[in-house]
Amino acid sequence: MFNKGDKVSVLDEAMNGVVLSVKDKQVTIETEDGFVMTFFVNELLKINDSSNLMDSIRRINVDEISKEKEIPKPRSFVKERKDKHEISAPEFDLHIEKLVPNKRGMSNYDILTLQTETAKRHIEFAIRNRIPKIVFIHGVGEGILKAELDFLLGRYDNIAFQEGNYQKYGQGATEVFIKQSTK
Repeated sequence: MFNKGDKVSVLDEAMNGVVLSVKDKQVTIETEDGFVMTFFVNELLKINDSSNLMDSIRRINVDEISKEKEIPKPRSFVKERKDKHEISAPEFDLHIEKLVPNKRGMSNYDILTLQTETAKRHIEFAIRNRIPKIVFIHGVGEGILKAELDFLLGRYDNIAFQEGNYQKYGQGATEVFIKQSTK
């Protein structure tokens, strides 16, 4: 369909160029600005040398282009930027399914007690081992575990806490910062 030297226009981009090479379904072009870029065949449109734009528009198969537009493009996600010196904080999931293999026979009180005891154990481990930050994943739910976790964290003098990163955890996490005392 495309040959070396053909003038092409990129669909969905305000960019034109000349074909340098064609390999399988990929076409490498040199743009008018001098950049070398590779596109798939279905992303390019051959344009004629004629300066009459209406002639080249008439040759476009509208059905073919609309069919290509229906193919969904992969979604891109915003990746969290990290500082070079930032170490990833340990994450602890307090959902009961992650703590016990089977919760059958446990009352809500037993579940909440196990979750808070687990959180307390992780906090004290982080304090003993001078870990500066940990994250508890508690989920959204009715907020009972979060309230209990906030109460537990409020009993420590050397701890600050806040909602976890919304982009990464949504509303279901708490970041805990342990202030290091000099010994």
